[in-house]
Parts: sequence; C-alpha cells; structure tokens
Amino acid sequence: MAESELKIPKDRVGALIGPDGKVKREIEEKTGTKIEVDSEGGEITITSESDDFMPVHLSQNIVKAIGRGFSPENAMLLIVDDTYLEIIDLRDYVGKSEKAIEQKKGRIIGKGGKAREEIEKAASAKISVYGRTIGIIGTMDSISKAKRAIEMLIEGASHTAVYNFLSKKKGYSEGFEL
Repeated sequence: MAESELKIPKDRVGALIGPDGKVKREIEEKTGTKIEVDSEGGEITITSESDDFMPVHLSQNIVKAIGRGFSPENAMLLIVDDTYLEIIDLRDYVGKSEKAIEQKKGRIIGKGGKAREEIEKAASAKISVYGRTIGIIGTMDSISKAKRAIEMLIEGASHTAVYNFLSKKKGYSEGFEL
C-alpha cells in the first residue's frame, strides 16, 4: 500500500472537494487512489491499494496544484503524460518581504491579467499566482519557457522584453500590446 500526506491552504479545501465531492471523486477515479481530507486543517492523505507509488504521486500533484490556486480543470491536465507541475517560491527570489512579493506578483499577472495570459499563450502552459508562489503546469519545454519569462519579470525586465523573448522561443507572431 502506497501513501502520502500533504497540506493545502484551508481556503483551497473547497476547490479540492468540489460541489458534492465531485472534484475529489474525479481525482480518485482517474488516479486509482483514495483521498482523505481534513477540512479543518487542510491535511490531505492519499492512499493506493497497490504498492505502486505512481498513482499516489499523480494524485498528490493534482492536489498540490489545486492547493496552489489552479482550477480543478487545469490541475487535471497533470493526468496527461509528459505534463508536469513546477512551483516557484517567490521568497527564493525576493526574500521574505511581503511588499516585494506582492510587487513581483503584480508584474507577473500584469494589468488585467494580460502578462500572465500572454506567457500562458506563448509558452503553452497554465500559470497560477497564489500566495507566495507561482505554479506552472505544462510539458518540460513549456514550463522552461514560462519559468524563464517569469524569472525575467522578477528580475525587472520590461514586459516588452519578456514578450520578445517568448516570441523568439515559439515563433509566436501575434502582436503584443501593453
């Protein structure tokens, strides 16, 4: 029997469970695992009847993605082969200053969500900005592109420079407007 425990923010427990338990059930069915949720503390226990840890690992990544702000629909993309989850902790770049973290989150999201949307489109990835983290779901290649674009914004590059980087990486020719 394989087992894993993790914790997600309490305000994301509802998204994990879903209406009438629908999301939790779907994850269990698609991964072959059992998920127990402590709604009070956000503690999650994932088990599998088999000794194979892969279903538990997959379920754990989906739960972690939901916990990091992804919609259940986007988190379920992790079921697709060669799709991964990368979590960037902004504290690794700017320290513990909440003001600096908020400022960097604002640059990554952009006015009206435009920067995040353009990075998602150009890198073919899904991005979630939540708490002190940036989550990326995609292939290794798309995660690499999105992560580099995000790092460029964190380091102070202009949005135009980031869009130009992305357009060169993908041959992305759609015009960007600031």
